[in-house]
Amino acid sequence: MDAAPRLYSHEDVVRFLEPDACIAAVREAMRNLTAGAFEQPLRSIVTLAPGRLFAQMPGVGHDELGFGAKLVSVYADPSRPGQSRRQGIVVVFDRASGAVRCLAEAGAITEIRTGCASAVATDALARGDARVLAIFGTGAQARSHALAVTRVRPFERVVLWGRDPSRLEALKAGLEPRLGLGITTTTDGREAAQAADVICTTTAATTPILLREWVRPGTHLNIVGSSLLGPAEVDSALVRDSRYIADYRRSALAAASEFAIAKQAGLVTDAHIVAEIGEVLLGRVAGRRHRDEITLYKSLGHIVQDLAAADCVHRAATAAGQRGSR
Repeated sequence: MDAAPRLYSHEDVVRFLEPDACIAAVREAMRNLTAGAFEQPLRSIVTLAPGRLFAQMPGVGHDELGFGAKLVSVYADPSRPGQSRRQGIVVVFDRASGAVRCLAEAGAITEIRTGCASAVATDALARGDARVLAIFGTGAQARSHALAVTRVRPFERVVLWGRDPSRLEALKAGLEPRLGLGITTTTDGREAAQAADVICTTTAATTPILLREWVRPGTHLNIVGSSLLGPAEVDSALVRDSRYIADYRRSALAAASEFAIAKQAGLVTDAHIVAEIGEVLLGRVAGRRHRDEITLYKSLGHIVQDLAAADCVHRAATAAGQRGSR
């Protein structure tokens, strides 16, 4: 091992984190998270000021991934109300030696691995004949979800929902040459939901933008945008009526806002979280049980996903002879 760890920039991550490899790595990481011997610590968030957060996510991967942490600042972007800027680093340590193996820019890691985690859940939970994907949101996560989730089902069409028509059109223009699929846009949430077999919510909404009455039987949902208590993207009736799968149960009980709101209303109990996605991937718990079931994957993100993604970058860069920065 080199004396100095490798540092991978935003551009390095985008270049070397190939979606199919990342999907496979995240799938394996989530299996190992559920099967592993370590009880992972929950993330901690320090509020510095209104709209300014400092978050730390430590954890342990399986042997090849080592252990590490993600440190990020999350600052509201005044030029884009409701949006945020994430800046930070993922650091990966070698399990055997304790040395730092590599560091990678956290923004690109988070953007890409989150879409890939939803792709893993979609592959495990969505109907095999899913053909229409709806994405709620127009930011970086909307883009990453379109690029990742379309790799696990033979989608024929993508529907984009957002409040700003100009941002919708910009997202559509950027995705069309990469996806090669029909893409339509709408500012009508009901229209987007009722067209879809799979829905991803990737917004900064503070109140629900997706309602139970809009969602058809058999739909699969990836609920991504809210990662702390308070903001909620879907209503409590949808939480109640869905087969609820978490990425990590302890995280969901502590920070899944939509679940907490439904629980406070007396609509669900802790038992409503039927499984972690790793339990489904390991075959311990059934995912979709029948064609008309609504399945819901709540994505809060976990450090093992970041470690897996950073490891993918490190391996691909090393294989290409790219040594990153010192």
